[in-house]
Amino acid sequence: MPPTRKLEKASSIWQRLYSIKADDPQLNEETWSTVQPCKTYRMFGKDVFITQPSSSFWVYLLGVMTTILGVYFIVDDQQQSSRMLWGISLILWGVGALIAGTSYQAFGYQLKCKGRPRAVWTSWWEVVYLVFQQVSVNVMFVAVAYSCLESFGQSLSIIIATVVSIGYTLMICWGAFKPVKSLITFELMVHFCTPFIVFCIGLNAWRYWEFGNPLDLALLGTWFGLILTMWLFEKYAALDLTNKLWKEGKWFSENDVLHVALVIWVIYIAIVLEPLVIDLPTNTL
Repeated sequence: MPPTRKLEKASSIWQRLYSIKADDPQLNEETWSTVQPCKTYRMFGKDVFITQPSSSFWVYLLGVMTTILGVYFIVDDQQQSSRMLWGISLILWGVGALIAGTSYQAFGYQLKCKGRPRAVWTSWWEVVYLVFQQVSVNVMFVAVAYSCLESFGQSLSIIIATVVSIGYTLMICWGAFKPVKSLITFELMVHFCTPFIVFCIGLNAWRYWEFGNPLDLALLGTWFGLILTMWLFEKYAALDLTNKLWKEGKWFSENDVLHVALVIWVIYIAIVLEPLVIDLPTNTL
């Protein structure tokens, strides 16, 4: 096969993702700004078109805060494997948020609409975000294991997290290349993460009941904070408050609810959880 044909074939494989069109058949260059706030800013001598400016602020703030906290965990790891793992998890989460905000919010027009007769449903930025987010939770699960389980449980958690991470990444790549919309949704990613959160709730609740360890109580606060965040996100979306407010010229979406709540969640981790994170005594990575 000639080199040019190979390049065309490779390009077409990557372009398959964009065959999934936006749910709204009327969403295009002309209507993009009617369904959400958009504004052009002058940056570095150029006009930059930003979608959902306020939403972009919140998601980027979340990404920066979470990444910085992750770096702090690593810098101040105190030779504790659990702290190192929390750092890696939070960096993945933070970078994932920055990637997500670029496509879902700030530069969604450029990535999913500009130059197209009809906007597309997703982009590769969002696919990468889903992988980062899911793997972040898997690493967080291992971090908890190093604080709460003996060596066998720690080893088992690594195996489980590795298998799920590889399996999810392969699945989402298949879904993106094929493409299969149902395999590359935020909701499915959440379903993959949920069992880890449920397990951690059970583990930390039992340990706190048995030992009264402040770390377990702080971790329970972390998990219930996530649950509350998702409940607020889903409740807000179910009430269709985003569209109701937008009809009045106001913008605060369900994603804003998610990101503002997660900013508070990250602050909680920094203030309450971080000082308590250590390995289970006598165990190291």
